[in-house]
Amino acid sequence: MTPSLGTPNIADVPLVAQAIGRVLAQLGARPSRVALVIPDTVAKVSLLKLEKMPARAADLQEIVRWQMRKTAPFPMEQAVLSVTPGAMSPDGGHELVVSLARTDVLHQYEQACLMAGAHAGLVDIATFGVINGILAGPSPAGDWLLVHVTETYLTLAVIRDRSLLFFRNRGEEAEGTLADLIHQTAMYYEDRLHGGGFARVLIAGAARLPGGAESVRRGLEERLGIGVESVDPRGAARLVDRIGASPELLDLLAPLVGMLLREKKVA
Repeated sequence: MTPSLGTPNIADVPLVAQAIGRVLAQLGARPSRVALVIPDTVAKVSLLKLEKMPARAADLQEIVRWQMRKTAPFPMEQAVLSVTPGAMSPDGGHELVVSLARTDVLHQYEQACLMAGAHAGLVDIATFGVINGILAGPSPAGDWLLVHVTETYLTLAVIRDRSLLFFRNRGEEAEGTLADLIHQTAMYYEDRLHGGGFARVLIAGAARLPGGAESVRRGLEERLGIGVESVDPRGAARLVDRIGASPELLDLLAPLVGMLLREKKVA
């Protein structure tokens, strides 16, 4: 599997289906429905501003498709489109969080689940899962920054209370370091978003990197001048079968808990 935006992600769908099937078989009661948490690099996330929201959902979809046609990395006829409300602008405009993915790419993931005997009825990217998990617990107030680091990509998200203001993803093939991306994001936050400083900075995913989270944490603290906290999904969902959990396990669980709690407050 090679997660990417513009090309097929799974070279051998039946082989992946076999792996999924083995996992499902270990759960005892085999589920017929599953949710998919996929890498951020499978989708393009944009923030789109509209001066006025149309009354009909079908009209909104049509307007967004027309607007996104200008910047989409593939024809909109090949795209799966997701639109969710974003922040309200001071001038009364509406901002939308728009996610695009190729239909055939998502179909590969869904087909692998289907071949394993499970229908994937809910699909979301990993960083949105982490954000939803944070918001389901005692969520931060004011402006806060999430840094989601994995072995193959990193994503930065700026949230004001509960509204997404900024989202940027960079794959491992892109040039520049995390420090460069943090610097660019901080400048954009101050200049374009008129930010007055982050109330909190949270990091997810870094514990599973070969060097652990500490070196990443130190770099962030030096650049931003604020303490950096690790995302702990236990604020939204209790782990009842274990006394403690390793940082690596908590990083693994963070997007999964967020997916589980998208429509709920506590678990």
